[in-house]
Amino acid sequence: MNRTDSRKIKAFPLQMVLIVPFALQIFGTVGLVGYLSFKNGRQAVNDLADQLMDRTNTMVQQHLDDYLSIPHKVNQINTDAIQMGLLDVRDRKTAGKYFWKQMQAYDLTYIGIGLTTGEGVGAARYDGKTTTIDDWGSKLPNNWYNYATDNQGDRTQIMDRSTWDNFKEPWYTEPVKAGKPIWSRIVTINYKYPYIAASAGRPIYDAQQRLLGMIAADIHLLKLSEFLRRLDISHSGEVFILERNGMLIANSSTQQPFTIVKDEIVRLKATESPDSAIQGIAKQIQQNFNGLQSITAPKKLQLKLQEDTNFVYVTPWRDEYGLDWLVVVSVPEKAFTAKIHANTQTTILLCIGALILAIVIGYLTSRWITQPILKMNYASQAMASGDLEQTVNVGRIREINTLSQSFNYMAGQLRQFFTALETSNTELEDRVEERTAELTTALSDLQRTQSQVIQSEKMSSLGQLVAGIAHEINNPVNFIHGNIAHLNEYTQDLLRMLDLYQQRHPSDDPDIQALAEEIDLEFLMADLQKILPSMKMGTERIRNIVLSLRNFSRMDEADFKAVDIHEGIESTLLILQYRLKDKPESPGIEVIRDYGQLPQVECYPGQLNQVLMNILVNAIDALDEVNNKRTYEDIKDNPSQITIRTSVCDAQWAEIAIADNGTGMPEQVRNRIFDPFFTTKPIGKGTGMGMAISYQIITEKHNGKLDCFSSPGRGTEFRIQVPVKQ
Repeated sequence: MNRTDSRKIKAFPLQMVLIVPFALQIFGTVGLVGYLSFKNGRQAVNDLADQLMDRTNTMVQQHLDDYLSIPHKVNQINTDAIQMGLLDVRDRKTAGKYFWKQMQAYDLTYIGIGLTTGEGVGAARYDGKTTTIDDWGSKLPNNWYNYATDNQGDRTQIMDRSTWDNFKEPWYTEPVKAGKPIWSRIVTINYKYPYIAASAGRPIYDAQQRLLGMIAADIHLLKLSEFLRRLDISHSGEVFILERNGMLIANSSTQQPFTIVKDEIVRLKATESPDSAIQGIAKQIQQNFNGLQSITAPKKLQLKLQEDTNFVYVTPWRDEYGLDWLVVVSVPEKAFTAKIHANTQTTILLCIGALILAIVIGYLTSRWITQPILKMNYASQAMASGDLEQTVNVGRIREINTLSQSFNYMAGQLRQFFTALETSNTELEDRVEERTAELTTALSDLQRTQSQVIQSEKMSSLGQLVAGIAHEINNPVNFIHGNIAHLNEYTQDLLRMLDLYQQRHPSDDPDIQALAEEIDLEFLMADLQKILPSMKMGTERIRNIVLSLRNFSRMDEADFKAVDIHEGIESTLLILQYRLKDKPESPGIEVIRDYGQLPQVECYPGQLNQVLMNILVNAIDALDEVNNKRTYEDIKDNPSQITIRTSVCDAQWAEIAIADNGTGMPEQVRNRIFDPFFTTKPIGKGTGMGMAISYQIITEKHNGKLDCFSSPGRGTEFRIQVPVKQ
């Protein structure tokens, strides 16, 4: 016992016993795992590269299948519409609007049709945003027009004009030659906004299988590059698509697959790309396979590029319409080994930390403390992404409980704030839309009112000028006309005196006889009696014209009064007589009057005459346009006519109907005949305000009605109805 008590036993602290074994175990375990992880990293890199490359390649293949099938589906839809008679290829205006509507539904660059006659029409999105309409005829040059459109697809104005020949364009000639749906060769477009496009073409036939032309839809190939840049591949990886001849189609690089030479796009080969990675990979692929034509199946390669190994996948992509491309996906090996090195460093750091800290206790304690904090972190990230419906549970630590409650309160306040903000934004957007609509309507009304004021000022100035001329002519004509009666009376007295003198004092004086023969006294006496009635008739004609001018202008009368409608019609016809009478090159226009018994009608005479003038001038213009296309004999056999009919309706309305036997107008023109600024006349021949102002004068000034009845081949008739008493 003494020896035992005196023996010194070596003991270790409990803290060391607990920490050292676990530290050695953790150090050994982490070191072994790190070694095995690094050893197996190479295989993991290959597997990860295969997965990433397969996923990326599959995404590209699916996108190509989907994106490049759209043009042919659109062509099939349009071909079916033509074959079923739903789309008339000869009606280029309607077809252009139809293609415009399709452009709103599909992300395409162009949809159009070219006919065997050389004509065509299409809708384009040259700048990638705004849709315009192209329309071209068969007569060269300057047969191609580019129209701006409104939000309904109606043409508003000509943006550009050029020369276009279907039969020299590959997008037309290649599908027609093939006789089936195909892709034309890729072309560069240098019109306004340069870009690269691929055109899907399809021949179209009529019911007798005769070729009508070709329908096409274009896609913007630069959008493929935008898609490739959005792929989730490593920051140093590359994806590019090329043709079998080596020409680049699209790439994920920030460099474009083309260059600009003298303001024109020039496509590049992959071996000439400004991106050194694409250029180097393309050169090595061509060297390994002795060209690109021999690649008929997917190939996996490991290529050296600037001393770095790159994993490269080369996959052919084809479709049934003739496209044969290669999709190349490249990822550098360092994109994967960097993660392995990072993991190794993390392992070493964990080993050092395990030796310093009490691993087990520290791990449990940190887990107990950090778990609720991590939950709050995840909830915060979700809220930052837009998911505000986040809450965290209360734990067993007082401080963390307080933090969790504060977080839940803050999340609730944020939800209320964003809800209120969304409501305010919605109300603000509604108010902005209402205000914008009001301003648009006000601007339209202001433009129409301004044009009407200008037209009214012109007519007022014309009325003042006509009235002034009539007044200046009226005085001397009245003087001449009034003195002709006296002159006629004096002349008759002198002739009777001369006759009586000859009877009472016959003379054989040779001088008198010679003078009588020289002046032909008998003819002079007979002709003098004819001249004076002719002069009287001429002055009466001038007085009637002056009276008609004054009646038309109505400058010397009150604005609103009861007048004879027939008098205004006759005054207007007299002013337009120079356009109605016969001409050397064609017979005149026959005016048929079918007047009824009209009472005095209360109206604004000058404004009503303006309406009659506008309608009669339009009728004369329409008949002149028809006569220019007919021969003199045709016009004589079937003369041009304007029929004016007046009547009383229901004893309260006076009706004036003015009809011509011209070619009439289609429904789409007739429906817009009273729209401001709408005209079918050439530029410089009309403003499109005449009928709009006439409609306003009848409906607003006189509380009446103005209707147009017309159909192609049956002429046009305007009916004016105004109350007899306002």
